[in-house]
Amino acid sequence: MDFILFIKAIILGMVEGLTEFAPVSSTGHMIIVDDMWLQSEEFLTKYVANTFKVVIQLGSILAVLVVFKDRFLDLLNIKRKKPEQGTPAGTGRLKLTQVIVGLIPAGVLGVLFEDYIDEHLFSIETVLIGLVLGAIFMIIADKFSKKEPRIVTVDQMTYKQAFSVGLIQCLSLWPGFSRSGSTISGGVMLGMSHRAAADFTFIMAVPIMFGASLLSLVKNMEYFTMSALPFFIAGFISAFVFALVSIRFFLKLINKIKLVPFAIYRIVLAAVIYLVWF
Repeated sequence: MDFILFIKAIILGMVEGLTEFAPVSSTGHMIIVDDMWLQSEEFLTKYVANTFKVVIQLGSILAVLVVFKDRFLDLLNIKRKKPEQGTPAGTGRLKLTQVIVGLIPAGVLGVLFEDYIDEHLFSIETVLIGLVLGAIFMIIADKFSKKEPRIVTVDQMTYKQAFSVGLIQCLSLWPGFSRSGSTISGGVMLGMSHRAAADFTFIMAVPIMFGASLLSLVKNMEYFTMSALPFFIAGFISAFVFALVSIRFFLKLINKIKLVPFAIYRIVLAAVIYLVWF
C-alpha cells in the first residue's frame, strides 16, 4: 500500500476514534477531514470508502467493549461486577433488559426512516443544523442539571429513565446532532450525573453501532477488494487505539467540565464547516 494512503487510513481512523463517543458529532468531523481534505472516495471509490468507514467504526466498538468489559460481562450474567464507588448500599444493578428498553425508540425509528434519512438528511446543510441545535440542547441540559443528581451511577436507573433516554436518543437520527450529545444531555435533564449518563450512552452504543455497521458491511461487501485490505486494517487499528484513549479520557473529564465546552466547540466547528464549504 502506498505510504500516503497508509497515513490517510490512520488519520481517518484517528478522527473516528476521537469523535465517535464525544458529544461533538463524528459526522461533522468526517465531513471536514474526509470530504473536504482527504477525499477517500477518489482513491477507494464511493462504495469501498463507505465500507471503510463502517469497518473503522467496528474498531471504536471494540474499544468500548474493552473499557466496559466488566459491565458487559455483568449484563450477560457471566461475571458479577463490583458496585461502583458512590453507589448507595442496597442499590440494584443495571440490567440487560433496561439497555434493550433504551434501544427500542431509536431502533424502531431508524429502521422505519433509514432510507429517508440517507436520501434527504445527509447533506452539509443538515449537519450544520444538527451541530448547532445539538449544542443548544447541551447548553440547556447543563443549565438545568441538578448540583446533586438523583442518579449517580447507571445501577440506580429505572426502566422509565432508560426508555426516556432512549426517546431522546431519537434526536441523533438527525445527522450532526450526535448520539452521545443527545443521550448524555437527556440523561442529565432526567436527573442523572454526567458520568452515569455517559456510561449508559456508551453501553447502548455497542449494540446500535454493531448492528448498523454489520448491516452496512453486508450491503457493501461486494465492493470490498483485497487490495484495500491493508488500508482497512490500518484504519481499524487506528480507530481502536484512539477510541480507547478518548473514552477513558472523556469519562474522567465529563463530571468536571460537563457539556458546555463541547457545545461551544460544536458551534465553532459548524462555523468552520460553513466558512470552508460555502
